[in-house]
Amino acid sequence: MKKIIIFASGSGTNAENIIKYFQANSLAEVICIYCNNPKAGIIERAKNLNIKVRLFNREEFSKSNIILDELKAVNPDLIVLAGFLWLIPASFAHNFENKLINLHPALLPNYGGKGMYGHFVHEAVIINKEKESGITIHFVNEHYDEGAIIAQFKTEITEKDTAETLAKKIHLLEYEHFPKVIEQLITQ
Repeated sequence: MKKIIIFASGSGTNAENIIKYFQANSLAEVICIYCNNPKAGIIERAKNLNIKVRLFNREEFSKSNIILDELKAVNPDLIVLAGFLWLIPASFAHNFENKLINLHPALLPNYGGKGMYGHFVHEAVIINKEKESGITIHFVNEHYDEGAIIAQFKTEITEKDTAETLAKKIHLLEYEHFPKVIEQLITQ
């Protein structure tokens, strides 16, 4: 069975969706959630789903090799960033090339980069009167949102849409497509 590790910083709805998706089949399993926020909602979600959580701090993550060495020892088939907001160190990107993916709530290369996450992205898209938005699933390198694009899925934006209604449309795309793209990647 393939091993997936998820990195998350927030409420964890996408992580929970991925965990449940793979609990329903025998292709892969989420073996651990790595979380940098001791108050994140993903911690309770993971606990309820019997998934181990590894809390860590910036020192362990980017100023030492503690987390990198742990991941290398586990040798996951895929590391999934699902609402994880810290920049990935180059050492991670190089050690897990083509095994480290992220979900971005916009159609990259537009609306990416430092500070462009969640409602900040949706507000910018609405302010700029875009006709469509969507999600981008991409490989991760040492720069925010610059890794090679794996897949994109789009949704129409109407004149009545707000950042909040767009966020709901984006979440639907995330829940539908992110687990399926993960499945495709681990079965290639």
